[in-house]
Amino acid sequence: MSTKSSRTREAERIERAALESLHDAATPALRETLGLQTLAQGSGFVSMAAALPASAIVVNRTIGLGYETPATREAVQRIVDGYREAGVTRFFIHRHPDAGPPEMVDWLLEAGLEKARGWQKFERDPEPAPMVSTDLSVRRIGPAHGGEFARIVCDAFDLGDAAVPWIAELAGRDDWHLFMSFDGDEPAGTGALFFHDNCAWTDFGATAPKFRQRGSQAAVLAARL
Repeated sequence: MSTKSSRTREAERIERAALESLHDAATPALRETLGLQTLAQGSGFVSMAAALPASAIVVNRTIGLGYETPATREAVQRIVDGYREAGVTRFFIHRHPDAGPPEMVDWLLEAGLEKARGWQKFERDPEPAPMVSTDLSVRRIGPAHGGEFARIVCDAFDLGDAAVPWIAELAGRDDWHLFMSFDGDEPAGTGALFFHDNCAWTDFGATAPKFRQRGSQAAVLAARL
């Protein structure tokens, strides 16, 4: 059994790895079209998608800054300047509760950022998934349904239509396993499972508006577990 500290570290690392893998999935043409950029600043991973709408905060964010190694004022300013120079008007810089030094909060505020809502992660023990009652069917999908998966995800996460071809690329990767719920042959909901270093990360859980309140999210989550 992992200690709480090591499990927290694993959770931070796998979320970062999933974000890195998302960028790895993009073709060169998509990187250019969407303005995709990544860079490392200390232990922080900086993710940018300059051509996506301001609502695309699941992509325009920095994770890990100050967590593995202490942040510096200069690194904070370089990250903020990088987003602004790329034309990204809204972005997040995560500050993990164990990130340091404490002055990092002051540096972020001095750089013009504001405190926002928390970004929570949840973990579960490897116990059987609960039974779920739904009239929808759930199955793992491949590239043939990648576009449909991506359209539901991009709508739910406010990524914009331009991101659909990018998210669809996840359907062809070995480290991502995509699931969808269906009403007959019509796609209803989505969910992804990312594997890294013997850990699994659930992501992109979404339901098309017309199929909400029918148990899709619970069913897709149970299938991933």
